[in-house]
Amino acid sequence: MTACLVIACGTASANERASADEAVAMVKKAVAAIKANGKDKAFAEFADPANKDFHDRDLYIYVYDMNGTNVSHGNNPKMVGKNLMDMKDADGTAIIKTFIDVANSKGKGWVDYKWPNPVTKAVERKSGYVEKVDNLVVGSGIYKP
Repeated sequence: MTACLVIACGTASANERASADEAVAMVKKAVAAIKANGKDKAFAEFADPANKDFHDRDLYIYVYDMNGTNVSHGNNPKMVGKNLMDMKDADGTAIIKTFIDVANSKGKGWVDYKWPNPVTKAVERKSGYVEKVDNLVVGSGIYKP
């Protein structure tokens, strides 16, 4: 019985951080929501922390237009409406500009940067997965240990 409890705890601990596959799946679900329901309804779903389709542990959805303005943010609603094209992380990575560059050049892909983790509240290494849909960049990301 004790061994089962230890294994269960170990599994829960390992699952505190989302995986790359889970981030990609969430972005694909968000892209589908935008196409099926329109931007306004989808953005409201992304912003609702009770919506588990778009909020899972340290995963959430963010959306930028091609000018670098945040149009939806699942973790920080204060970012919505702000142009963040020139925002850089502690290492000087132009995060949003790089999201847009990847979306425009490849249609989808990964960007590495540093960002506050909503679970730990610490600035951590993060890899964001982004996809271009119409004139938007839709993304989510994983925090790396």
